[in-house]
Amino acid sequence: MDSKFTPRSRGALAFTLAAAALLSGCSAGSSKPAAADDGQPIEVWARAGTDASTTYAAMFKEFTAKTGVQVNFQGVPDLDQQLQTRAASKKLPDIVINDSAALGNYTAQGYLVKVDKSTVEGNAKIADSLWNETKGLDGATYGVPFSRQTMVTMIRKDWREKLGLPVPKTQEDLEKLATAFATMDPDGNGQADTYGMTVPGSTERGYMAWWASSYLWQDGGGYLKDEGNGKFSATASTPETQKGVTWIKQQFCTPGNTQPGALTAATSVASPFFQTGKTGIILTGPYNFSSFDTSLGGKDKYEVIETPKGSVDSTVLAEGENIYVTASNGKPEQTKQVINYLVSADGQKAGMTAGKQPIVRVPVNSDVDAAAVYNDPRWAVVQNALKNSSKAFPSAINFVPIKQVAAEALNKIVADCGADNVASGLKDLDTAINNELTNQNAKS
Repeated sequence: MDSKFTPRSRGALAFTLAAAALLSGCSAGSSKPAAADDGQPIEVWARAGTDASTTYAAMFKEFTAKTGVQVNFQGVPDLDQQLQTRAASKKLPDIVINDSAALGNYTAQGYLVKVDKSTVEGNAKIADSLWNETKGLDGATYGVPFSRQTMVTMIRKDWREKLGLPVPKTQEDLEKLATAFATMDPDGNGQADTYGMTVPGSTERGYMAWWASSYLWQDGGGYLKDEGNGKFSATASTPETQKGVTWIKQQFCTPGNTQPGALTAATSVASPFFQTGKTGIILTGPYNFSSFDTSLGGKDKYEVIETPKGSVDSTVLAEGENIYVTASNGKPEQTKQVINYLVSADGQKAGMTAGKQPIVRVPVNSDVDAAAVYNDPRWAVVQNALKNSSKAFPSAINFVPIKQVAAEALNKIVADCGADNVASGLKDLDTAINNELTNQNAKS
């Protein structure tokens, strides 16, 4: 961007400072990027497969037509691994677009420079809550929000109506519906081959903790608490979290309420159960709308609802992507133009419509309405959930290892239906989370 984009300050960990200095070629706290412009097009990487990459390519083609700035874009599915390789050669791409949850890991490795949000055109059109998700442990801003989404509950409407059951409003309603789908032959084929919920209960990549988080928050629980000033504390053993985990365990231990093999299923294994008409309930993101519309034979076959309420509220997991400026970026003016375009109304709309797959799900720019752009009222459900009843994993710390230990603990708890192990298992999880927080110098 400009001189207001500065490397990570001395408030960071010492090893982080060393990494930043290694990448940037300057000491921590320097007010200007040390890298020189190499005269090549600005290099932008994003975690993206083939379809998403075609959307990025179309979007940047429009950007170049508007500005004359050339962009070398690469969609990189194994983004973090490739970033490590490039960091070792002291030449990261200029801009990285990736999960908001990656921020803590990236700052810890010295990949990023600070961003002064006042230099971003239209920054006031991005909600303060989203800007807060771009802050590091030192309180500085290390990214620009680009896209957000939140989990919503999807239900086989045709099954529910066939059984004469209401739209679920509470977790208890949801549980009854799951049991009915498993036991009352909702597809009418005369066989006991349908199940309640689609659940990615595997420990792989922390999927179990990812899926379970919404239900824990709905009972007032969770994995940890933000104590402020870059410090956190574990909350897995609280009564509220125990209540949520007890409900989750009950679903796994009620025959048919979850699909076969749920405890070893990653999302790629779990989702087809809903797509092929074997389960009737799924908690997932709006990125599945198009594939479900096709596989189920039309959007009228299922409904997108506000997630049923727990004992406290209907909070669901929110996720999204940020734009990150790397420590080896030597193109401040081009970077500024790229960022300003990506968060503009034109850029956000292009990210939603320019290719085969949207890369902007819910726009961060308040001037853009997802339901209107997509001409699909289901996106209003997503937008409302994001605005009124969503929560993101903390991004200032490296949450990946915490999500992993949580997935392992939850998987172990629900796997043993005969054991009274919720309280003890969550107490052990508290210890594991606090140990990880200590390792990251983030424990209160």
